[in-house]
Amino acid sequence: MDNNNVTNKNNNNLINNNNMTKLTSKRFVIRKSLIGKNVTIEFTNKKGVKHTYNHDKAYNIMKANLEKMACFIKYKSYTATNNIPVVLRNVELV
Repeated sequence: MDNNNVTNKNNNNLINNNNMTKLTSKRFVIRKSLIGKNVTIEFTNKKGVKHTYNHDKAYNIMKANLEKMACFIKYKSYTATNNIPVVLRNVELV
């Protein structure tokens, strides 16, 4: 597998365009396995609002907090079902 492919554990749609991978998810997600892979993630929350973000940009903003979270330490991922985290709202993430 080359560096542009991403393991698809949750039956998410995966599109690989040149050096950028686009992942469609049902929730906001930050995964250690996606760091540095130039992945753009798109998800639609329960209210039908579509969010698109660059995984690495979101990770870099949240990095200090993520590294303290039990879920990120244990499972190597952080998810939010209903919305993007407050720290990322009103920030250019694409």
